[in-house]
Parts: sequence; C-alpha cells; structure tokens
Amino acid sequence: MRYVSTRGQAPVLDFAEVTLAGLASDGGLYVPEHWPNFSAEEIAALAQLSYAQVAAKVMAPFIGDAIPQADVERLAQEAYATFHHDAVVPFTQINEKHFIMELFHGPTLAFKDVALQFLGQLFNYLLERQETGLTIIGATSGDTGSAAIHAVAGQDKSAIFMLHPYGRVSDVQRRQMTTVLAPNVFNIAVDGSFDDCQAMVKQLLRDQSLSQKSPLSAVNSINWARVMAQIVYYFTTAVAMGAPHRAISFSVPTGNFGDVFAGYVAMKMGLPIERLIVATNENDILHRALSTGDYSTQGVVPTITPSMDIQVSSNFERLLFDLSDRDGSQVADIMTRFAEEGAMRLPKQWLDKARQVFSSHSVTQDETSATISWAQDHANMIIDPHSAVALAAAHACADQVSSPIVALATAHPAKFRDAVERATGTRPALPHFVGDIFGREERFAHLPADINAVRAYISEHMA
Repeated sequence: MRYVSTRGQAPVLDFAEVTLAGLASDGGLYVPEHWPNFSAEEIAALAQLSYAQVAAKVMAPFIGDAIPQADVERLAQEAYATFHHDAVVPFTQINEKHFIMELFHGPTLAFKDVALQFLGQLFNYLLERQETGLTIIGATSGDTGSAAIHAVAGQDKSAIFMLHPYGRVSDVQRRQMTTVLAPNVFNIAVDGSFDDCQAMVKQLLRDQSLSQKSPLSAVNSINWARVMAQIVYYFTTAVAMGAPHRAISFSVPTGNFGDVFAGYVAMKMGLPIERLIVATNENDILHRALSTGDYSTQGVVPTITPSMDIQVSSNFERLLFDLSDRDGSQVADIMTRFAEEGAMRLPKQWLDKARQVFSSHSVTQDETSATISWAQDHANMIIDPHSAVALAAAHACADQVSSPIVALATAHPAKFRDAVERATGTRPALPHFVGDIFGREERFAHLPADINAVRAYISEHMA
C-alpha cells in the first residue's frame, strides 16, 4: 500500500515511512492510494477471532509488506494485553434500538488507548530497525496526551513533547500526563485553546531547525496509523451484532473527526454501516458543516466535554479529499483559504455526498447532563459527558435510521468526576489500577501560546 497527501504535492510514501513522518511535507494528511475492500465472507469470518487477530486482519491491507503479518499480530497482542477487559472493546445494550460501545478499558481510561497502545508498539518496532531516534510532537484536548505518553514512556529511541491547553482539561486528564516522570516525556501547558496547540504542532512538524536535530513525527490523528487502528473496533462491534448480514449505525462524539473518519473508512471497506452520526457539543463547526455547508470557526467555548472543545477538525480534510474525488490541488486551495479566512463553504456536490453517509447533531451542556442522568435512571449506567453527547445524538437521530445505533463511550466517567457528580449525585471512583494519581508529583512546562517559545523549549530538550 502506498500513501498520498490530501494536498497532492508531497512524496508518495509506504506505510513505515508515513507512520514515522506523521504530517505530509505539503501540510496535508496522508491517506491510502485506494480503500481496500473486504467481501461479506471475509467480514463474517472475523466473528471467530480475538480482538488482536481482527486488528491484524483489518490493518493488513494498509500495512502491506512493510511489516510481516505475524509481527503485526504480535504487536497487536502486546498492545491489547494492557487492557482491563478480555473483549478489549465490549458493548452493552441499553434498549431495543440503542447500544453503548465501551472504549475506555485501556490503561488511561479513554478510547485513544485503542490506537495509541498499538502505535507505541509500532514506533518501537520501526525504530529498532533504523539508527536514528524519533521526536514525537503532539497536541491534546485531554485524552490523546495521556494515552500517547503511556505508550512511549521510557522508550530509548523516542522522546515525546505533548502540548495541552492550560486549565482546559480535567484534573484526571492532566495528572495522567504530568505525573509520568520518564526522562523521554515532556509536557507543555499552553495558555490557549486546543486549536492553538494543534496549529503549533502542525508548524513544528515542518520546522527544519528541529527536523535537522531529529526526525519528527505525530501521535495525533494527523498520523494515519492512529486512524487505521481505530477502524478495527467498528468491525468487531458490527460483526458481533450481526454484520455483514445486518447493517449498524454509529453515533460518535466528535472533535477532531478522526474517530468518525475511521468509521467512514470501515464503511468504504465494505462494512454495512447505515449512518454515521457526528455528535458535537456546542463547539459545533462539524454539525454546521454537514447540515448547512458552513465550515467556519466561531471561537472555542469551554464546556463539560473538554475533549471536544475544538473548532478546527484536522481529519475533516481527509473526508474533503474523498468528497473532491481525490483532487489534491482543489483541497490545497480550499484549505489555504480556510487557514487565511477561518471559513469555507462546502461545494454542493461535496455536501450531497457527505449527507449520503453522515448525519449530525449538536448537544448542549444541559442536554449532556440530562443524558448522563437518563443513562443512570433507565439503563443503570454511569457514563461520562462525551459518551452522553453520543447517546443524546443517537436519540435525536433515531428516526433517521432503521438499524440499531451504537453510541461510542469514549472515556471512563471517573475522568470527568465533577460533571458526572453534578448530573447524578454519584462521584465515580477511579479504577484501582490508576493508583494514587492525586498523590504523585507533577512535572510540566507552562508556556504562552507562542510558537517561538514552544520551539525553543523543544529544541533545548530534544535528545
């Protein structure tokens, strides 16, 4: 499998190269040259396999001959052995129409573990086969940071610099990052929003003064391997619910568009997905884009779902590339204008194509809290606010689909204890394996939202 940039000007790379590169040199995102296709018989056969075995099968076409299949399965086995549920990603039925996919059984209690535990193994595997090390630069709205740090902490050939918006992540999210004191881990709290952090990461990944000192890569869903690993749980859940003989819909709490784009790829591969519901909070740029064609930033509003407090969704560019019939020059033009103006209008033909697959719904904070309460009262479940956004959108869009709807529960409720307690009167406890996180020392740099200050800090601390 070869990979091309959404903006059409970067070199074509193989899987190993694209994993270590992260962002394309032209500022675009890498995608496969074509979407592989699974037959109904191949999808049905996945029902007999473990999660790690399904992962190896689903990811095989994307990896190609870059890594032997036996090694891919071994890496998956090692990655998912860190999870605290034998199914890795179990699901629960709420009622006849609605289900919950539990993505929070990994070591940092969030869905990012599913991809990043594998990506950490992948980085290690690829770096062992080359002389140079790797500097990983990422931005997080809360969960990517802790999952990525946990995946690479202590590794000899990589260092990770993780930016997060100061004061805009939960206390558990912050401490899961800042209490990891491994010598290759550097946390940077930025006075700004996640969008500020993400914009600086994209600049830094193309910074020649840094790349001359060390190869650079990304762990955000900018990196194709992140999205690839997330495709797997759409397959395992759909197959467990009757695919390929039964269609399924998914409601996905969406900020950076990577998770729901993984569902889109699963559908392109042949998985019978009826609808993908893009569930947003009040930072609703994606809902506006899919409902009216208006993709314009309006400033980030802090909410009780901080991981979704995003106005610039990086992975949306990958969808635009597909909607444009893979016209890189057209995507480059529209993304350049968006960077300058903070707004774009989706062409009607693109919007019509998107609406064949996607529905969307924006959920207020009051509706989020009400849904947390509803889940406790009607399903005897305690869910986190992000999962509640997905469930609320699933309820709102239920009349648009005939299939069961699976809402993605992307975080353990204990990561957002205050919001859950206000909605339910119950303060969820952290699982025992998280340990004494509130008694541990924290370490992080506090910097302004200034690219020069962040660049200087990274340059000073690079191995």
